[in-house]
Amino acid sequence: MNILYCGDAGIQNGLLVSVLSILKHNKESLSIYIMTINYGSTKPFSDKATKFLDGLVKKTNSKSFVKKIDATEVFLANLPKKNMGSYFTPCSMLRLYIDKIPELAKLDRILYLDYDVMCRKSLEEFYNINLDGIEAAGVLDIYGKNFYHYNGLFNFDYMNSGVMLFNIPECLKSNMFSRAVELCAKRRMMLADQAALNKSIKKRRLLPRKYNEQGERPEENTVIHHFSNNFKFWPYFRVQKVKPHEVEKVHDILKITEYDDILEEYIKMRGNL
Repeated sequence: MNILYCGDAGIQNGLLVSVLSILKHNKESLSIYIMTINYGSTKPFSDKATKFLDGLVKKTNSKSFVKKIDATEVFLANLPKKNMGSYFTPCSMLRLYIDKIPELAKLDRILYLDYDVMCRKSLEEFYNINLDGIEAAGVLDIYGKNFYHYNGLFNFDYMNSGVMLFNIPECLKSNMFSRAVELCAKRRMMLADQAALNKSIKKRRLLPRKYNEQGERPEENTVIHHFSNNFKFWPYFRVQKVKPHEVEKVHDILKITEYDDILEEYIKMRGNL
């Protein structure tokens, strides 16, 4: 199973929690790639954290590995110029460069995950869904689906980019990634990486919400719980930001305790990153 994360040193704690949740429910061989860059004030994902995570996944399956990929040169050669000053860090764009990384471009498929997702069940069924003729599979964005439409005003098709399964050969065939990078270079967009993907993916498969639950609390059948930002309206409007590795916030704000076994492991291990 090929899994991709993207980010800098700031995601290391969150990624540890996410990986621990995956290991709890998936014992098969995992090939986990971490794309990172050394750019400006951005500190790359560390070799120390990579080595620790690699040893961690090998304890569950000796064939598993975690590998860091430095995409700095690729990024600098293909800057998303119009969106460099956006709210999101340059690392949020890195998944758009999959086709320019030979080791990733040769894969059949890869599951991209944001660092703030928790796995609650086996990923096997999701990972192995039929992608014949499909570039990417994902779940509707719980907010964006109401505002962005690409195939008719009443056709919900705007996917959340925090959990996406890519059919690499089909993406290469259609130049999907290259078109997304070009969009980011030429057009300023809100949520640029997500918007670019949605505009560039022509052949998509929409999946049930259980594969990317973006709400505050998971449902019984939820496979992946995505701790994305949520809008709260009472007693005043605000954007609620709680990430899985923020243990006190998970308990005090979300009142969620089901991940406590994973969070206890995380607390013991985080000093190794």
